[in-house]
Amino acid sequence: MVKGGFSSSCAALCRPGASRYPPPRCAQTSPTPAAPTQALGRGREAERRGRGRCRLSPAAAGGGGGAGGPRDMAASVFCCLRCCRDGGTGHIPLKEMPAVQLDTQHMGTDVVIVKNGRRICGTGGCLASAPLHQNKSYFEFKIQSTGIWGIGVATQKVNLNQIPLGRDVHSLVMRNDGALYHNNEEKNRLPANSLPQEGDVVGITYDHVELNVYLNGKNMHCPASGIRGTVYPVVYVDDSAILDCQFSEFYHTPPPGFEKILFEQQIF
Repeated sequence: MVKGGFSSSCAALCRPGASRYPPPRCAQTSPTPAAPTQALGRGREAERRGRGRCRLSPAAAGGGGGAGGPRDMAASVFCCLRCCRDGGTGHIPLKEMPAVQLDTQHMGTDVVIVKNGRRICGTGGCLASAPLHQNKSYFEFKIQSTGIWGIGVATQKVNLNQIPLGRDVHSLVMRNDGALYHNNEEKNRLPANSLPQEGDVVGITYDHVELNVYLNGKNMHCPASGIRGTVYPVVYVDDSAILDCQFSEFYHTPPPGFEKILFEQQIF
């Protein structure tokens, strides 16, 4: 019987002060046990072949069936020792996905990123650390201090030292005056009485066709499009502007069908 990744005989060996005798069940069924050194040598060979994984035969696991010879006994002992050394789980921990944040490897030379990659100040632009692979993405920026700024999406070919963005095919942004620009063309504009102010939260949705703007959770109904290729969230600042990014735990609920940015591994 296998329990917790190794045999019941292995579990007995893991207990403090436990004796190896009586021997594991696989040893009892073996008519001609090998010498200890030979069994150990075979056990190491079996361990190398298994590349560190515990794979016991039915006989070694105490479940009956199979020859259950000395090689199985040695392999079960080494498996047991490995499981005890690794904390008894025999499992490899899963690697956690990193959090999406502002990417210091893709920012302007005079940009300053603080607060664990969540706040931008200085002069220039910065991309987020993850592209928008999924069909419908949502992210937010909170305006901590007004000045010259812009938010939207851009490819990695964008010049993050040349602001304002939106002057070429590599970026699509909403500027602080409410105008949405792509390829140096105004695509849309927020109503004059709805310009973002200090303390406001600007939400962005992108579905690989249109970019839409939300102000404090309200849809501004001013879509813009035109950018092509793999895009990333982008933000730029100047003239003492300070913005905080929010790529999860949003201030406002995303519109239906939209969600936080997912890494490619999380999508598939």
